[in-house]
Parts: sequence; C-alpha cells; structure tokens
Amino acid sequence: MVVAKVLICDDEAGLRAVLNRYAKFEGHEVTEAGDGMEAVEACRRETFDIILMDIMMPELDGYSAVREIRKESDVPIIMLSARGEEYDKMFGFEIGVDDYVVKPFSSKEVMMRVNAVLRRTAKSAPAKPDGDGHVVFEKDGFKADMTAYKVFIDGAQADMAPKEYDLLFFLIRNKNIAVPREKILTEVWGFDYFGDDRTLDTHMKLLRKSLGPYAGQITTLRGLGYRFDG
Repeated sequence: MVVAKVLICDDEAGLRAVLNRYAKFEGHEVTEAGDGMEAVEACRRETFDIILMDIMMPELDGYSAVREIRKESDVPIIMLSARGEEYDKMFGFEIGVDDYVVKPFSSKEVMMRVNAVLRRTAKSAPAKPDGDGHVVFEKDGFKADMTAYKVFIDGAQADMAPKEYDLLFFLIRNKNIAVPREKILTEVWGFDYFGDDRTLDTHMKLLRKSLGPYAGQITTLRGLGYRFDG
C-alpha cells in the first residue's frame, strides 16, 4: 500500500469526516477543505499526492477548482459527484480528472480507488532521462514520447489528460495485440474495475479526439476490447 498526503474537499462535513477516518485507517495523512477555494489555497501552500474533490460546493465549485489546480499541478484528482451523466464525466476527464465516483458510494470503494490511483501513478510516473534515451513510438506524423509524457500530432504537441496518456501508452506498449477491456481496466486503472463500465469508452472517445487524424490507429474489437495498430 502507498501512503500519501490526501486532500479531501467537500462541503458536507459529515462526509469529509467519514472519508478522513477511512483514509487515516489506511495510513494516509489527511487535510480537509470545505469548498473549492479552500482546496486551491491548500494546494498553493503545500503539495498533495491525491485529491478527492466534490463538484457542487459554495464559493468555488469542483470543476473550477480543478482548473485552477491544474495550472500548477498534475496531482491525481478523483471527482466525487451526485451527477453521473456521461456529459459530466467527460467534462471532468477533459479538464484533467483521473477518476470519477458517483454518489452515493461506499467509503471502502473510494479508498480502493485512491490506493489504485496512487499505485498507478507511482508505477507509471514519467521516467527520468538517462543514458539510454527516451522511449518513443513514431509513425508518420504521430509521435509519442513515453518517457517525457508528450504526444505530437503532425508536429504540434497534444494537450491530453493524465488518464489519456496512460491509456494510449499502455495500448502502444501492446501494439498489434488485441487487448481485452478487462485487462485495460485492470492495468490502466490499477484494479479490477467495478464501477460504470462506460468509463473506458468515455476515455477512449476523449483519446481519439486528442489523436485527431491518427485516431484510426486504435481499432475497436467488438465484444473484446481494443488494438493499437503500429
């Protein structure tokens, strides 16, 4: 288990207290914020390993808080929301959210997601450049630098959410191989995903949008999963 500094941001004090208790039981260090403004200010004062962020809050809502935090930090963020429509999830992922949990949820589920994201980010953090150089995949006008976490589309750097990079790089590492949905969810999300089964499809839509003219390199295998054609 990865021990981390966790910021819990929600305007419901009772929910914060429950999540705080579970997080501390897991061995994490916890800081609380009652609204988006407090969360942004907390991130300016100190560094966190992961953030749990509610959407509907006074002063500054969760989406706006994420935008502000993303200006200075790539800290993993899990969104907590009573709004479970695909539009809401896609918007969250587009602004850089790593995971999205719909209320009502169990605190145990949230902690499983927290630990999964922490394991994933610890495992897949960008490698530091060394004598061996960067790990790069390049084909025509598409280039993915998996060491620097950069993707270029016809020479222009793509602006992608953290999870899009993880999903793309996993597929590239398994290029020309049919990868089942379950394996993608397990490897990219870090655990046997038991939430909304449309999560992968939602991220895939965002990834293909980011890839633009090279979206066709990812082939959908109906009833199975996906394949990156390299």
